[in-house]
Amino acid sequence: MKIVIPGGSGQVGTILAREFVADGHDVVVLSRRASNREAWRVVEWDGKSQGPWTREIDGAEIVVNLAGRIVNCRYNAENRREIMDSRVDSTRAVGEAIEKAADPPKVWLQASTATIYAHRFDAPNDEATGIVGGREPDAPDTWNFSIDVARRWEETAESFALSKTRLVLMRSAMTMSPDRGGIFDVMLGLVRKGLGGTAASGRQYISWIYDRDFVRAVKFLIDREDLSGAVNLSSPNPLPNREFMRIFREAWGTRVGLPATRLMLEIGAVLMRTETELVLKSRRVVPGRLLDAGFTFDFPEWKDAARDLCRRWRAQNG
Repeated sequence: MKIVIPGGSGQVGTILAREFVADGHDVVVLSRRASNREAWRVVEWDGKSQGPWTREIDGAEIVVNLAGRIVNCRYNAENRREIMDSRVDSTRAVGEAIEKAADPPKVWLQASTATIYAHRFDAPNDEATGIVGGREPDAPDTWNFSIDVARRWEETAESFALSKTRLVLMRSAMTMSPDRGGIFDVMLGLVRKGLGGTAASGRQYISWIYDRDFVRAVKFLIDREDLSGAVNLSSPNPLPNREFMRIFREAWGTRVGLPATRLMLEIGAVLMRTETELVLKSRRVVPGRLLDAGFTFDFPEWKDAARDLCRRWRAQNG
């Protein structure tokens, strides 16, 4: 099959491209910089305009759109505009290319985010009963901005009436892989330095998914023609920050994990040019539709996933 991955040059796109190529598929990544250094074709696009890249969409069986500016930054006016525009513009461009294709793809897997759900502790958010956020009275403006982005992202994809293409909105949690620069690698760096302790109260939930389960879930969604709309891609067992980090330290073999107060996190976020939302918002998300459809996770528990990821990280990095 021919699989096109707009915005596939990042961590998650690379994970998928590697797997699809290993399976013998023809993979094309759309990137702002063309390259011939990968095991798959990389075609240039600008992420917003129609152009020669649209020929890759016409005749492809699958499109997995992952395009969007990185959110690990300060949410100033310029960065907010780039975060929003990069998602909305690229999604609109992909939708228009599919709409105009003589031979459109059978399925369009569109990236979204588990951040769309409300900050809460009382119950998990699945697709049927979960509460979409943005109206919490105590939520900071930056948190509401992230939810606005997620809403616009999904609304843009859903604005196209594509009779021959099934649309799936992948509300993904953090994908944990041992690759350099990924979220696991960043968090492990803190654990290794003795800084991987409880953040603030430690009550906030962390939702995550093991990288190979993420790939398996994507393949599952491709094969299951009865699944469309929003689907949560996350482990069925999110954990409070306190427990998550304790298990992380144990998996690596680190005894010390210095805790950080909310004020310390706010100061650190300013110095590191990021936002505390990534640490403080409670993302209690579960994959209701995947489980109902019969998908099984190889690593549903963080304890087993953390141990395996640490093992793989050591094997890759010595």
